[in-house]
Amino acid sequence: MLYIMRHGRTDWNVRHKLQGRTDIPLNEEGRRMAEKAAEEYRLVPLDICFCSPLIRARETAEIVLRGRDIPIRTDDRLMEMSFGEFEGIENSFDIPDCPINIVFQKPEEYTCSVGGAETFDELFARTGEFLREVINPLMDQGKNVLIVGHGAMNLSIISQIRKLPRSEFWTPGIENCRMIRLI
Repeated sequence: MLYIMRHGRTDWNVRHKLQGRTDIPLNEEGRRMAEKAAEEYRLVPLDICFCSPLIRARETAEIVLRGRDIPIRTDDRLMEMSFGEFEGIENSFDIPDCPINIVFQKPEEYTCSVGGAETFDELFARTGEFLREVINPLMDQGKNVLIVGHGAMNLSIISQIRKLPRSEFWTPGIENCRMIRLI
């Protein structure tokens, strides 16, 4: 089985700031969310966990799997989508004509980088490579795998597995610390 989880809440989540690859830690609420998830999902059989190297994902994985003999491995391909110069911007939807909003409002039209942000093609290339090189062989061996990551990065994996059109990229949504079974 393949499971996916988004990291716990951060202060930037609360303030509606674009985090991207900015390395923001969990806040106290995020840690409590991870502790609650640890209890809720303690009986889910897992063999291995892969997570983003960013602190909010690593800390979530460590809390959720505390006390369980499950290795946690980081992989750079699981980092959040880069939002370039727009990382740290607060409430982008309140800024008329903010270029990064196309990523969220019309993902099917976001085909070239704005402000150094990563494109969906780049995001899908690295997460697709991770799926092919790491996850598929483990699935073939019957392993139970958890990926702990981020909103856009996780949705790129969900989109590829479920073969969603780019226009529906954000449709599945992904709540903080909620485990979703994909395969």
